[in-house]
Amino acid sequence: MDKLEERTLVILKPHTLTRGLVGEVIHRLENVGLKLVGIKMIKVSKELADKHYPLSRQEFIEGMGKKTLENYAQLGVDPVKELKTADAYEIGKLVRQWLVKMITAGPVIAMVWQGPSAIEVVRKIVGHTLPSKAAPGTIRGDFSYDSSYLANKGKRAIKNLIHASGNLDEANYEVSLWFKDNELYQYSRDMETNSISRLFGKNGKD
Repeated sequence: MDKLEERTLVILKPHTLTRGLVGEVIHRLENVGLKLVGIKMIKVSKELADKHYPLSRQEFIEGMGKKTLENYAQLGVDPVKELKTADAYEIGKLVRQWLVKMITAGPVIAMVWQGPSAIEVVRKIVGHTLPSKAAPGTIRGDFSYDSSYLANKGKRAIKNLIHASGNLDEANYEVSLWFKDNELYQYSRDMETNSISRLFGKNGKD
């Protein structure tokens, strides 16, 4: 892999499959020029889910709680009344439980995408974690509407369709967790080959 390129993990959650949106997601990621280098359908075990959402990732768990508190504040909802706590980490642990339950509820599509700034590019295409905040034109903005309040009220994870690695360290960890080295492939897309060579031959002559 070129040193300037990145790999990132994308997981299409069970409700993405049941809604028939797999092709739409792949189409959008391919359209921007990203390369699909690994893909498989898998029924996620509790063990894999716990490794994907480990309790040791305190910053990640607390971040989910903070997003919930922000959403509640915007809606004027009292988190203590609804969740019995206003502590971001404790709320994040609740959300983590629901995430594990969701990702193990049915088959998912796990994919690895590669390209320059792949992590940031995928996150932009996917849209804000909270679908209600996702911009039109993003996958979540176009195909999902949900909020922390609605999800927590139903004691479930937010139906935001997709997981995408958040940064380079996370991507490296998640790609190696979900894929073995021999499950990732290298090949050249048409746009990566020299267009002059394709049109006129190796020497640039017709």
